[in-house]
Amino acid sequence: MKRSRPFLNLMLADFLARSAYQMGKTPLLPIFAAALGASGAFLGLIVTVSTVTGLFLKPLFGILSDRWGRRIWLLIGAGFFAFMPFLYRFIQTPEQLLVIRLVHGLATAIYGPVTLAYIAELAKDGRVAEDIGWFEMARSGGYVVGPLLAGWLLLSFEPAAVFTIIGVISCGVFLPVLSLPEPQAATKRKRMSVRRHVVSAIRDGGRTSAVWLTGALEAVTFIALYTLKAFLPVFALEAGVSVALIGLFFSLNEALHALCKPFCGRLSDRWGYLPSISLGMLILAGSLPLVGALDQDALFLLPAALMGLAQALIFPAAKALVTNRISPEHLGAGMGLIGMLQNFGKVAGPVLGGLAIAALGYASSLLLLSALLALGALVIWGLFAPRQLRRAVR
Repeated sequence: MKRSRPFLNLMLADFLARSAYQMGKTPLLPIFAAALGASGAFLGLIVTVSTVTGLFLKPLFGILSDRWGRRIWLLIGAGFFAFMPFLYRFIQTPEQLLVIRLVHGLATAIYGPVTLAYIAELAKDGRVAEDIGWFEMARSGGYVVGPLLAGWLLLSFEPAAVFTIIGVISCGVFLPVLSLPEPQAATKRKRMSVRRHVVSAIRDGGRTSAVWLTGALEAVTFIALYTLKAFLPVFALEAGVSVALIGLFFSLNEALHALCKPFCGRLSDRWGYLPSISLGMLILAGSLPLVGALDQDALFLLPAALMGLAQALIFPAAKALVTNRISPEHLGAGMGLIGMLQNFGKVAGPVLGGLAIAALGYASSLLLLSALLALGALVIWGLFAPRQLRRAVR
């Protein structure tokens, strides 16, 4: 289906921004931090601190974009993407790198909720999840391209020089963003004081059950996924799985996740968002125990494929559900709240997973996470989903 020029320009901008940003995260950032003398817990803090920025500030930037428009905040976000990498050349200590990463995290804290709110406002009725799926497929492409390009550049350049190249690439984000119009919905927003606007947005988001329902479920999903990312390589190696197969596991997962998003988004637009979310969570719940049960042969990749499909069913539908349930003038706030809860899952996942593994063991922890996901899916299905599915069938 044909997409509008603003839609395609925003896809291009996000792909460029995310590709460059991911170049600066993996494997470049840990190598650069270690060269500066960071190690242990402090190195881990440097790697994760940009996620903490989004944890606290995504709702605020979503609210501000509701008030002042999406385009201005996209330009501000592009500025952080473009100019921050040039500062890495002047860093001399791990503490300075921590501060730079904290500020650099503002780029994704802005782009996360603002781009999704922009896409939702562009979407025509009946295909919100599909449009979000197409957009996020481009975003996922950045997660694939960025690390590959960074690894290739590190063969020839010092880490500080690679950050400069990242800055040059990121400047290209301004080209598609400058051509974006302000969404029509922006002209209809009510004018009030900033304080009243923030209070109104928080109140509306707090009263919208879909925001907290989907946000909480996505947080649980990210806890499970990031626990797996943190600990699967270690335990798989101990079980005799080859390093190549472990790498293929995560590559297959990300590839299917990205490629299935538009198709699964279209299905959720047709069947209902809650049935899609609950089905995805059930598939994810069923795949986690398989990770600990299968080893060494091609069957080890089966849960990776199932997890990719599950994520494609969950994430576009969750954001589309919030789009339909929250007031249009607070759409950015809703996307910011969802992003905040997602970041909580990303930050808390390895920590909570590590505590669970220390107390219960690896296999039992996967079973516990699986049970939590299945319970969440059953709660959705029992309370909400059948009504939506019946309406969709009619």
